[in-house]
Amino acid sequence: MLGALRAVWNYRGFVQGNVKREFQLKYRNSLLGAAWTVLQPLAMIVVYTVIFSQVMRAKLQGVESTFAYSIYLCAGVLTWGLFAEIATRSQNIFIDNANLLKKINFPRLCLPVTVVANALLNFGIVFGLFTGFLLLTGNFPGLAFAAMVPLIGLLVLFSVGLGMVLGVLNVFFRDVGHFFGIFVTFWFWLTPIVYPVTILPERIQPLIELNPLAGIIGAAHAVLVRGDWPDWVALLYPLALSLALCWLGLRLFRKHAGEMVDEL
Repeated sequence: MLGALRAVWNYRGFVQGNVKREFQLKYRNSLLGAAWTVLQPLAMIVVYTVIFSQVMRAKLQGVESTFAYSIYLCAGVLTWGLFAEIATRSQNIFIDNANLLKKINFPRLCLPVTVVANALLNFGIVFGLFTGFLLLTGNFPGLAFAAMVPLIGLLVLFSVGLGMVLGVLNVFFRDVGHFFGIFVTFWFWLTPIVYPVTILPERIQPLIELNPLAGIIGAAHAVLVRGDWPDWVALLYPLALSLALCWLGLRLFRKHAGEMVDEL
């Protein structure tokens, strides 16, 4: 493991170049260029705020703030978006870079690292705007906001672990990618992102807790909406699952690295 990380570190220039190139290609031939990185999430925040807090006047039980539900929705959508970007891009990372894998000799783990770096860059811009919104509306959670750092770290760990497993399997079984594309849609609605888990029947709530993202995103909701510190004990389950997925992903990768190039 340490050897693989050292190899990726030695090729950090390669990773940085890929991240920069992808960011530039995303907005090539666009008049506003990188400004869209700010405008798109800003539009989302404005729409959620206006529609749910002003037009629908949606309320969140137990929270008096006018913007409570808008903050709840933004917090859930943003954290889910980070997971979805890493997981869905990782499942195709080896297929999309087949020519690169065949022509250039470099640590293959640089590809997932590039995906994570790009996703964190995009997330950082959007989350920065969201943080500005919290400050401007007087809803900043205070010291508990620091808990978002380990929470995002845990979310990335789970996402990259799952993405690595899917990425290797998808090289040999292309149905994996198609299935996950459908499954992730159901997964979104089975995660308390646009609704609080308390509105569900009591007999269903324990089943929702089996969803590791429910715990992570629920902790983000607690921090950003209520200013509460996460229940760290409750996060041991998604942490254990994340570590298991990362271990499995690395094992599959090491075992089938040579076969993947031939299969591609």
